[in-house]
Amino acid sequence: MDMIKIGKFLCALRKEQNLTQEQLGEKLGVSNKTISRWENGNYMPPVEMLLELSKFYNISINEILNGERITKQEDFKQVAEKNLKEVLSQSAFTTQERKDYLVSKWKKDNLFYLVLNFVLAFLIIILGCIFQKNILIVLGIIYLLVFKIVSYNKMMIYVEQRAFKNPMEK
Repeated sequence: MDMIKIGKFLCALRKEQNLTQEQLGEKLGVSNKTISRWENGNYMPPVEMLLELSKFYNISINEILNGERITKQEDFKQVAEKNLKEVLSQSAFTTQERKDYLVSKWKKDNLFYLVLNFVLAFLIIILGCIFQKNILIVLGIIYLLVFKIVSYNKMMIYVEQRAFKNPMEK
């Protein structure tokens, strides 16, 4: 897939509508920098944005991926097959990459919560060792395990709610 060609085509479509990158970004719910990255060929619009762009410009996603309008019906099928193969081969890890990003973001956003609970659990275990109270050691270990399970579940709920969400849904 020729991202430069696609970017130039997206730029030409925007200019046909007499829109600035900022105006188009507002209509699509993305920044003007994102529009610029698409038009420069630095990034491909995500799948959900390809759908929105095709609706907005009244063209097919196939034409966007081709980087030009397709006029003949027989060409349309050939181009569609080529584009589908390229998209599938290039998007094998996009969902995993998105999930990895969201896991990292959740951990960063919840760092204080995570550290505080680990410190609390280890403090209980240390106090159990100091005062030779096996019950405190066991409670500290149980607390640590329960906290780990609950935190993991919260993280996965966060990731699953966002990894497959359409950003155009309000």
